[in-house]
Amino acid sequence: MDATLVMAEAQEGTVPLAEATLKTLAVARKIGAGPLDIAWTGTSLDPLLGQARTLAGIRRHLVFDDPRLTHPTADVMAALVGDLVRDYSHVLMPGTSFGRDVLPRLAGRVGAPAVSDVLEVLDPRRFKRGLYAGNVHAVVRVPDGVPVLLTVRLASWRPVTAEKEAQPAGIEKREVPADLPTEARFVGLERDASARPDLQSARRVVSGGRSFGSRENFALLEGLADRLNAAIGASRAAVDAGYAPNDLQVGQTGKIIAPELYMAFGISGAIQHLTGIRDAGTIVAVNKDPEAPIFKVADFGLVGDLFEVIPALLAELERQGIAR
Repeated sequence: MDATLVMAEAQEGTVPLAEATLKTLAVARKIGAGPLDIAWTGTSLDPLLGQARTLAGIRRHLVFDDPRLTHPTADVMAALVGDLVRDYSHVLMPGTSFGRDVLPRLAGRVGAPAVSDVLEVLDPRRFKRGLYAGNVHAVVRVPDGVPVLLTVRLASWRPVTAEKEAQPAGIEKREVPADLPTEARFVGLERDASARPDLQSARRVVSGGRSFGSRENFALLEGLADRLNAAIGASRAAVDAGYAPNDLQVGQTGKIIAPELYMAFGISGAIQHLTGIRDAGTIVAVNKDPEAPIFKVADFGLVGDLFEVIPALLAELERQGIAR
């Protein structure tokens, strides 16, 4: 019988529900392959489960609550999910760095193909994914007789929403195997302490390029980001020049994002960068070069000096009383 399993991003049991999980559920609903279950791994999961029970269309929440799963390695997750695959025709994971790490290991473990970065569902076994920086779309078909294992290109999907009238799904607590892999182990986690929104889930992003000229000048974006409650991004050129840390890089070799508003200052718009923002709602570009490629994709473009535009924009926001 067809059935679908979504592996949730539990975020150490914190609320609210991860947007990556909600977008993966949207893909699962689109596939429509039988009953839908969600697997939760970690510790102290009750707050998450309380919110998750308001999601419609879920048959069961499978809960693996174990201290060993507080920071699981990809090998541990592949082993855990590998024991579940036999009960499902489809297993979906968010296209986060962790999901992309787990899926190939799971595919090798169960002897099934892996489909990564799904951006469109054509039918339960045919999917569209991007190649060559999104310039080519490939249609991939998973043959009958093997489970469909896939990750979701998060920037291409909108999250499902909770429904107060939803019928609560059942919760099943599952035992965690005693013989989990131990070859790799969690050592530590380094996390940005910024109070700004996360780059991959932010509704607004202000981003800068090499035109800033220095790390000190790049800090001009901070005031604008704080005023708009936006995340800060950067082009690869800005990162390579040392103006911004690499975890802020947007593009094919950085983060692929889909904010409602993307503001690019001093970014020319190389194809690798545009790949990372093609699903943004509104793109605003500021560049001194009127021939900059980014103007071809921008909804609003201004030919001007970013060192004049940003202060003027901040002054206007201040005048209008627009604050964080």
